[in-house]
Amino acid sequence: MTRVTPPQRPRIPLDLRQRSALAGEAAASAAEVERALNQPADPTAAAFFDVDNTVMQGASIFHLARGLYRRKFFSSREILGAAWKQAYFRVAGVEDPDHVADARNSALGFIAGHTVAELQDLGEEIFEEAMAHRIWPGTRAQAQLHLDEGQRVWLVTAAPIEIAQIIARRLGLTGAMGTVAEHVDGVYTGRLVGDMLHGPAKAEAVKALAAREGLDLARCSAYSDSYNDLPMLELVGDPCAINPDGRLRGHARQQGWRVRDYRTGRKAARAGLVLGAVTGAATGTVAAGVALRGRNR
Repeated sequence: MTRVTPPQRPRIPLDLRQRSALAGEAAASAAEVERALNQPADPTAAAFFDVDNTVMQGASIFHLARGLYRRKFFSSREILGAAWKQAYFRVAGVEDPDHVADARNSALGFIAGHTVAELQDLGEEIFEEAMAHRIWPGTRAQAQLHLDEGQRVWLVTAAPIEIAQIIARRLGLTGAMGTVAEHVDGVYTGRLVGDMLHGPAKAEAVKALAAREGLDLARCSAYSDSYNDLPMLELVGDPCAINPDGRLRGHARQQGWRVRDYRTGRKAARAGLVLGAVTGAATGTVAAGVALRGRNR
């Protein structure tokens, strides 16, 4: 697979607030919006859904990275690092900012030199093989309720915009906002436009989209599993915690927000999840080692 060396450009440092604002604006600008001939029945209301552990079990970026690894995009050392972060994410049930940053920045770095069209085509395949069966039916039903009421529904995620758009399209949603990776002449540079669409950047993206689409945020809904998404949840009149981490669950109860948990047997299976994640990681490591030895012989 041919890799193109991207052109080098001088980098101007930005503070965190500026990067978040830039990431939000970039995500809103890149949002894939389904435009029908007629206006939606409820044009000023919409719903915004986080993806990881809210719409889908686990981290979408890991599923994407694993699929790309199988297609020889990067090395076993890199995918094993991503596997460890995924095991932590699933067992802890909470997004650690350092793990999120490492996992997603690394994954976006992997695509440097590849083309946008290449990632979009492979993303369609990877969704079918690794993501479709991990969608939470309860969350999907919540999104459909908004669609049935004539409202638009967007995904808002730190995952790359390309995979976010695929997920939204496959679920029949209006569109998606995600992390925008810089590309020049259709080739990824390995850098981001602003920062990841995470935390405050999600709120900036929602505000920018609301201004562009004429939405009344007081009539809008937002869904997430993570306390890190509090800026987005607090923007809307109808926030809902789905499969929430401990901090978000406590905050939601204090505020009287809706709470939905679609994880079955969560407490009883806790020990089994830990054991299964550790065993799975060990099995994956052994399998990767065997595969590498077989390839090197």
